[in-house]
Amino acid sequence: MRIVNTRIQNLRVVGKPQDYTIEYLVVAGGGGAGGRSSLNNGSGGGGAGGYRSSVFGESSGGGSAAEALLTVTIGTAYTVTIGGGGSAGAGENQDGQGGSNSVFGSITSTGGGGGGAANNNAGGTGGSGGGGSGNGTWGLGTANQGRDGGSGGGGWQGGGGGGASAVGSNGNGVTSGGSGQGGNGGAGVASSITGTSITRAGGGGGGSYQGTGGTGGSGGGGNGGGVPTAATAGTANTGGGGGGGGGPTANMQAGGSGIVIVRYPGAQRGSGGTVTSSGGYTIHTFTTSGTYTA
Repeated sequence: MRIVNTRIQNLRVVGKPQDYTIEYLVVAGGGGAGGRSSLNNGSGGGGAGGYRSSVFGESSGGGSAAEALLTVTIGTAYTVTIGGGGSAGAGENQDGQGGSNSVFGSITSTGGGGGGAANNNAGGTGGSGGGGSGNGTWGLGTANQGRDGGSGGGGWQGGGGGGASAVGSNGNGVTSGGSGQGGNGGAGVASSITGTSITRAGGGGGGSYQGTGGTGGSGGGGNGGGVPTAATAGTANTGGGGGGGGGPTANMQAGGSGIVIVRYPGAQRGSGGTVTSSGGYTIHTFTTSGTYTA
């Protein structure tokens, strides 16, 4: 008669890889502002990077509810890619470059749309849409990730880039003298995934040729340029859009890079990124590309 070693069989069952669930926040790179010369319309602000979140009780991008938790398997390595911010256009016919996607395993957030160049160009499509310039229309955001940008003012003002929670504002429509204001960037979304509430993925403000640049959206959006204030870039690791060019220096700006954060309850189980703890959770924060091993 064959004797079965049940102890060994049971050890094999116990030793199999186990699954567990995590919450995540994946923010893509913000779009760069549209280009302009010193003799034309203010350019459109860059759209914020796409915002995807599964944190319980919080919002994802585009006004949607938090996504489902993600299940990971012990011992499995998951690729983490941090999207870079898009560069600003170099001249009045060159639109801003869209931001790059951020990725965590099967979760991808779309880079923000670039702002429209000062030659009446439309904003680009992205996680959130870029702002248009002059007579240019807004760029479209991506469902469940971000909002649309604003249109140009019909004169010399660029529209604001869309943010994760709000659309970018239109330029104010002053058609002569360029004294109006560029559109404000759309607001981002706040998350307490790290234990502290931080807003990310704000749109860049639109530029104004002789007037005031639009204010960047809360969450790292850059301010639009005007007179006398220079444009500013989207903040790194927030996915903020770059501020549109305006004023005599035409200093349009780039978008900010993205970020990936994951957390789970209890003691540390995975590896990768910068590891912290807060409120009974272990948190892994990635500001550069890498690998999360469950």
